[in-house]
Amino acid sequence: MSQTFRDPQSGGSLIVAWQAKARSILIVGGGAVAAGRVFNALEADANVTVVAPKLCPELEYRAQAQQITWRNRTFEDSDLDGSDMVLTAISDGHESRRIADTCKQRRIPVNAADINDLCDFWFMSTHRDHSVQIAVSTNSKAPRLANRIRRQIASSLPRGTGQAVEQIGRLRKRIREADPRPENSKRRMTWLTQLCDYWPIEQLAKLDSDNIDSLLDAYVQDHDPQSVRIHSASESSGMPSPVLRSRTLTPDTPNTGEPNRGRLILVGAGVGDPELLTVRAHHALKEADIVLADKLIPEAVLDIIDCEIYTARKFPGAASEAQDDLYRRGLEELAKGKCVVRLKQGDPFVYGRGGEEVLFFRSHGYESEMVPGLSSAINGPGLCGIPVTHRGVADQVLVISGANRNGDLPVVPQFMATRTLVILMAVKRLEQIVGLLAEHGFPADLPVAIVERAGCSDQRTVRGSLHTIVDVVARAGHNPPGLIVAGYSVNVLSDAAIQDRYLDPSTLGLHSSE
Repeated sequence: MSQTFRDPQSGGSLIVAWQAKARSILIVGGGAVAAGRVFNALEADANVTVVAPKLCPELEYRAQAQQITWRNRTFEDSDLDGSDMVLTAISDGHESRRIADTCKQRRIPVNAADINDLCDFWFMSTHRDHSVQIAVSTNSKAPRLANRIRRQIASSLPRGTGQAVEQIGRLRKRIREADPRPENSKRRMTWLTQLCDYWPIEQLAKLDSDNIDSLLDAYVQDHDPQSVRIHSASESSGMPSPVLRSRTLTPDTPNTGEPNRGRLILVGAGVGDPELLTVRAHHALKEADIVLADKLIPEAVLDIIDCEIYTARKFPGAASEAQDDLYRRGLEELAKGKCVVRLKQGDPFVYGRGGEEVLFFRSHGYESEMVPGLSSAINGPGLCGIPVTHRGVADQVLVISGANRNGDLPVVPQFMATRTLVILMAVKRLEQIVGLLAEHGFPADLPVAIVERAGCSDQRTVRGSLHTIVDVVARAGHNPPGLIVAGYSVNVLSDAAIQDRYLDPSTLGLHSSE
């Protein structure tokens, strides 16, 4: 069999979210550990029965409040009748083993506290915020460290994460009620994806009934969710602003004749981390009266901006309309004498349409100041451990776009073993791109990586070969924006690179001679 796939890493647990509502969970024991198990089961809406001759104060309270059923005695085998899950939390290890063996004979999943070899499953360190549940497992290796990891993850979440999930759940339900047709499921998913991917979580958490009505209206009218301006309850109108409509502008549109008093700065936002912005970019953002931002600018960069942010309302198939909208707003603010920063992802002049914007505003009497940014084409792979050139492996790099103006696939040269190919804006067309590369002599075992959200806190690299990468991404999912890197430099800094026949170990600089 010539086809190969990623080898599984053994020793893990199959992590699932078990739906325990109305299921019968039996807990043997009445102490503090049992109380914790009871609480977790009640939060999952299970029917809980506790068997113990004595209860701790918390379980006494829950029994009196009729949250649990209490059998005031020691365990009997008949207690297992009708149970969907059994949890033991007693100090008698002998009895725990006997109960666990009986459960296994009756095919009832069981967990015995502090006796790992008896457990069909383990409890993880969990964080709960409304419908958001985050669990960390160390597979019984370091439970205390799992708590620390869980706290660190929870502390990094934006404020209001759980509330944001609740509000999106309400909106999703309203949209399904308004548009229940099965054939529109992809449209519903695409629209909600736009909302969830690009709105700050803090803003989603503040949605109220009026805001949800406005978003529902935007969906029904097929408007980009970014076009809805949310008002807080303290604002007098309490209603969202109308959907912004743009008029078509071209370089031939005449100037209004007003004095050119404004200042325009074209700034590259780099690869995602605000610490990777240039000092000059920081100064420009602090001086701005308004920032016209690309839609994919990371929240971490937007958070350092103090003035109004106007975001490009890009939606699939409507990129030109979004660009015209930014032109319109830019001219309006420049005519008022404002300092306008046009903030573009990466470097404006590397597949960023920066040159087009310079020419447009020049035709209206405004010269742009240029502040370059780190381009994801070179620095994105580097941040994820992929050098696009490496002595003895890759002596050149080619950067192309996978999203040509007319939707055509890019023009790809014949394969060259010492060239690294970086393809921007192409992950959505990955299968077509892979086929195109294969047609041009790129070998099936060529290392390929998908670099996602480089420079952001959630950056990720998905690796495979030209032959496997489509299936790997299908399993792992994709979190845009991302780019494709193909070439032998992809694995040059990985441990596996030593075994690669195309690499000379002496060029790696990673391993000692011991």
